[in-house]
Amino acid sequence: MAPLSVEGGDILQLISVLPKAQLHLHIEGTLEPELMFELATRNGVLHKLPHKSLEEAQAAYNFHHLQSFLDLYYAGCAVLITKQDFYDLTWAYLKRAAADSVVHAEIFFDPQTHTGRDVPFATALQGISEALADAKTKLGLSSHLIMCFLRHLGPESAMTTLNEALPFKEHIKGVGLDSSELGFPPSLFQEVFELAAKEGFKVVAHAGEEGPAEYVWEAVNHLNVDRIDHGVKSIEDAALCAHLSKAQTPLTVCPLSNVKLKVYDGVLVEKLQVLLKQGMCITINSDDPAYFGGYVNANYAFLAQSLGLVAEEIYELHKNSFVASFLDDEIRAAHLSSLDQIFKQFLVSPADR
Repeated sequence: MAPLSVEGGDILQLISVLPKAQLHLHIEGTLEPELMFELATRNGVLHKLPHKSLEEAQAAYNFHHLQSFLDLYYAGCAVLITKQDFYDLTWAYLKRAAADSVVHAEIFFDPQTHTGRDVPFATALQGISEALADAKTKLGLSSHLIMCFLRHLGPESAMTTLNEALPFKEHIKGVGLDSSELGFPPSLFQEVFELAAKEGFKVVAHAGEEGPAEYVWEAVNHLNVDRIDHGVKSIEDAALCAHLSKAQTPLTVCPLSNVKLKVYDGVLVEKLQVLLKQGMCITINSDDPAYFGGYVNANYAFLAQSLGLVAEEIYELHKNSFVASFLDDEIRAAHLSSLDQIFKQFLVSPADR
């Protein structure tokens, strides 16, 4: 496909209409302040919130690093108690996703965040799963659920959580690794990831966000991951970039998250541009959009405007989202065919826009 250019608002409209998969989305990170206060009132836990008003909560979303975000993130989760809470949280996200032309979402959830508050594993899982099932029938949006281990709780807690999840395998596509990265290298979790793989789970891991490029190597070599979540620090290691490019190991990059958490202190755009030119399988995602100021289309738009991306590059990023997904080959092919058709129609039908 030859390079194609559409201007300004047309690029934003192209992003809005192209079907896409979302591969890096923490469902707890979609808890908008309005819903947080609504659930806190419903459950009688307003006193557990760190903020007394919507305005105060919104003003607090100014982070200095990953941990400053995580502290607020975990505090907000205190309002999630019943199955209905988890359903409402998930359904609110899915409606937003559908409005962004997301047709498939692979969603993270953190069971330890909830079981540690005496919320049963099944309560969270059932609420989320029921919303995902409704999205399939009502919104035409398919999904997979990925259970993440909180690395700061260590490998023993992760193993306990994996064993707790085994009776629910039919609802969980994969396992991941998230939360505080520094000091908790992927290699610590090799045993639990080996068992998860034997049980048939897909495996992914956050690496190279606040941690060094070496953590990405560990995720590849020790955990045998199918995808790297974030991975932007890979740029610091030329051999790693060459390996990821050759293996076509996908990176689920979250631009607005990296900006908000000051991952690269103002030079993130330049780093992402280098990664894109390395021939890697880069996908664009929204991470924790309620906290970072933008759902998936906003992340595409930020990158497109910052880098001056042309239509072909926007198309390739959308294509990567399906290529890197855990969809069955036949369904993936159908989505790619639809993407092609909509992209070509957009380019030849300017009068319709």
